[in-house]
Amino acid sequence: MIDYCEGIDFIEENGKNALNELKVFALSTCGFCRRGMNFLRENEVKFKYVYIDKIDYERKSKLKKDLQKKFNKRVAFPFLVCNDEKAIVGFVKSDWEEICGL
Repeated sequence: MIDYCEGIDFIEENGKNALNELKVFALSTCGFCRRGMNFLRENEVKFKYVYIDKIDYERKSKLKKDLQKKFNKRVAFPFLVCNDEKAIVGFVKSDWEEICGL
């Protein structure tokens, strides 16, 4: 089993909607990441996030490899993980609505 979150310090956002455990891997400078995270906040969805451009290079490289291997997806941002089982690459509002049960 791949523990892709080992050593990652997530920031938690509280929300009333906690249907699924959501983790967002984002870049601090990414407009799509900002839109996705704002979407979650506006819909009061509970989630965790980390700006991977703010972590050290070695950890970031390992994380990207682990995400790609675990979810069999090309890593681009935002990278939304639901219940450690499913991942969505990029912010497509309808996909995020579905995974949040909205």
